[in-house]
Amino acid sequence: MTYVIAQPCVDLKDKACVDECPVDCIYEGPRKMYINPDECVDCGACEPVCPVEAIFYEDALPAEWAGYGNADREVFALAGVSGGGSAAGVMTADHPVVEEEPVKTS
Repeated sequence: MTYVIAQPCVDLKDKACVDECPVDCIYEGPRKMYINPDECVDCGACEPVCPVEAIFYEDALPAEWAGYGNADREVFALAGVSGGGSAAGVMTADHPVVEEEPVKTS
């Protein structure tokens, strides 16, 4: 199990979670932040600092955002990035579940 960043993060990307993560497992996509499940140590430090309450333990992910659990896993296979989010820069593409979301404007 791991933590997942869900739909409320799309087009907001506050990044407070990045500062709290002790293992640097949070990566930036064009529209959303992603947690690498292979690097996450399940400490939960990111969850309480998220201002839009987008971070959930995988088992507690609301059913309406279930696809975001797969997105956080699959985006790393698609992008081929690992080794720490701070050095990775912004990924070139989001997962399709994020790309399908309507763009939020302010």
